[in-house]
Amino acid sequence: MKGTKGYFLFRNGRYWFWVFALLVVLFLICPSATFKTTYSTLLLDREGKMLGARVAKDDQWRFPVADQLPEKYVQALICYEDHYFYFHPGINPVSMMKALIRNLQQGRIISGGSTLTMQVVRLSRNDPPRNVGEKLIEMIIALKTDLVNRKATILKLYAAHAPFGGNVVGVEAASWRYFGVPPDQLSWAESATLAVLPNAPSLIFPGRNRERLLKKRNRLLEKMHREGILDQETFELAISEPVPGYPHPLPQLAPHLLNRAVKEGFGGQRIASAIDLKLQQQTNELVNRYHILFRSNEVNNAAVLLLDTRTGEVIAYTGNTAIEDEQEGGDVDMIMAKRNFGSLLKPFLYAAMLNEGLLLPDMLVSDIPVSFQGYSPNNFDKTFSGMAPAGEALARSLNVPSVILLRNYGINKFNILMKDLGMSTLTHPPEHYGLSIILGGAEGTLWEMTSLYAALGNYLGEYGVDSLSSTYFKGKKIPGSRFYCHRFSPSVVWFTLQALTNPRRPDEEGTIRYYTSLRKIAWKTGTSYGSRDAWAVGVTPAFTVGVWVGNADGEGRPGITGISCAAPLMKDVFGLLPETGWFNEPLDDMVTVKICPKSGHIASGDCPETETRRIMARNTSTRQCPYHKPVHLDLTVTWRVTDRCCSPGEMINTSWFVLPPVQEWFYRQSHPGYQPLPPFLAGCRDEMASQHPIGLIYPYPGTKIYLPRKGDQQRSPAIWKATHRDPGATLYWHLDNRYLAKTTGTHHLEVLAEPGVHVLTLVDDTGESLMVSVEMVGERGR
Repeated sequence: MKGTKGYFLFRNGRYWFWVFALLVVLFLICPSATFKTTYSTLLLDREGKMLGARVAKDDQWRFPVADQLPEKYVQALICYEDHYFYFHPGINPVSMMKALIRNLQQGRIISGGSTLTMQVVRLSRNDPPRNVGEKLIEMIIALKTDLVNRKATILKLYAAHAPFGGNVVGVEAASWRYFGVPPDQLSWAESATLAVLPNAPSLIFPGRNRERLLKKRNRLLEKMHREGILDQETFELAISEPVPGYPHPLPQLAPHLLNRAVKEGFGGQRIASAIDLKLQQQTNELVNRYHILFRSNEVNNAAVLLLDTRTGEVIAYTGNTAIEDEQEGGDVDMIMAKRNFGSLLKPFLYAAMLNEGLLLPDMLVSDIPVSFQGYSPNNFDKTFSGMAPAGEALARSLNVPSVILLRNYGINKFNILMKDLGMSTLTHPPEHYGLSIILGGAEGTLWEMTSLYAALGNYLGEYGVDSLSSTYFKGKKIPGSRFYCHRFSPSVVWFTLQALTNPRRPDEEGTIRYYTSLRKIAWKTGTSYGSRDAWAVGVTPAFTVGVWVGNADGEGRPGITGISCAAPLMKDVFGLLPETGWFNEPLDDMVTVKICPKSGHIASGDCPETETRRIMARNTSTRQCPYHKPVHLDLTVTWRVTDRCCSPGEMINTSWFVLPPVQEWFYRQSHPGYQPLPPFLAGCRDEMASQHPIGLIYPYPGTKIYLPRKGDQQRSPAIWKATHRDPGATLYWHLDNRYLAKTTGTHHLEVLAEPGVHVLTLVDDTGESLMVSVEMVGERGR
């Protein structure tokens, strides 16, 4: 008998040994609870506040695991789900035994006795069938999970993956969906509601079964009151709160930035941005307010980008107006859309020529009709000023001087420069864009345009660096977001930004107006061909604001200009920002020279007046003032004379400001104080020295003349125009050595010629001449 009993014990001992060994093996080989799932994408502002969210790939609102949980929710959860959570090793045998007894008494499974750790395991295994085998595996993994994780980590895993009804998973998503607030702002009643919801999410869903949800929540609140978690006053306030109704929409303050984040590979993450939530809201409101005004002209879209000049961080990102109609393009991120940028590159050409010593800040540049290989630019107001100071031409955004300067600088060089500065949208060879690039004959994005201007301000500031990396996510590298301005010296950037503070700007009709501002801003506007795009970019030492206005589908509308549409919105955005000072003048990178105030050149010995000004501390290849000429006048100061007719004692030697004939003709239209050279006294002309008094206004060099036809299909003559320094001079017109006519005073002549290249010769009554090649190409379109 004793032997039989010993054998029985021996066999049972071996049996339990192998059971124990198997459990040990399972414990060692089983992993701890891990989740292989997709998460929603969250965009947070600089303080961690919610800007927007996108559902996970499986269409669930499942937020990434949070760094911490609110204490109210943790206390409510533990009180409801697992009172001994901090004391057991992942399983609670007492709870399981109680659950077993209840199940046996009821004759069915009503409780599993699962701890929070076991629920985490079950959630990680996608809720497998409930049976003894699965329960055993669940317990083993729970023990392993509790062993390798801190209790706080297990709580966070549960809070992130527990079901809360519908497509809401996790306490953070539930907090936003059911209460419209982040978890750390939940009340006791709201925390208790979310603690009980995962227990039966399919039966108790906010908006349905409200009474059942209310009773379940209140039972938990009563328990928390009994256990001393809630005092009497807190309990009474909590139990009086209603349960949630239908789900709230999540914030969508920067939807286009959020979409961009997902597209660039940051989906499923909790993204910390540099956005300022308040400024983002205010910028959105401004854009939508202007949208109401724009819609009267059937202009549907606008975008604003606000950067910190010092760091390149994005402070506000409003990618479009808040319109839901897809046909109106509200879903298009216009900050990243490629559009014609109008005149926005002009400051960089100005800076490049200053930097290479090809230009001085206020040096006169030509503003006359020109044509280069058939390209004939026009100023916005269709007028010409003859000559204009370079800085003023930049501020007034004169097109013709910019095209002339670009031709002098070189299309290839400028294209390379803009790519070096960080512009990525110039994908074609330079000849594809030609000279039109300076007027918007290429495409750019509001992101890059604004960043390029911010880089100018950043380089000039005391915090200046070699490059500026425009970023909207903290600690995340964004491809193609680095912009360089160290190609320019600090003084070059200073003069460029100073020119852009000039308040004298042309309005939408070309009339010069004063656009004053309460703060000093360097700003530039741009308008694309066909009035499709209106731009404005402004820079201060602290902030850079870029604005685009137009239609996402590219439809142009009358009146869409940078000065009338984009600039007011830009200035209102600056009005939201704190006041800042201005850039410190980089005196170490400047030298003092004498400048001719009329020409903007370094003064020559013939300049009667000079001003001491600062310019860039670098070699300049610009000439001394070429426009002041020494002249000899008679004692009445009426006639020019030479030693052929006057003795030195009968002459007055002076200096005269003289422009080339064509520039002079246009310059006099807007400068009534301009004094042309007096004519020579009869018999006093120096026959050996050419005076170059003749200029051809039209056709101007390089242009091709299209001959219109009359109703009877006969070609109509073209009207050619010339000018002469002497208002009373006579000009003799010859075409291909064939005399045409003579003109006196006003030199306009109707000319009819066959298609082809012709030589026009103009001769005045003193023998001075001008010879020009002119091409006639027949009627337009043939």
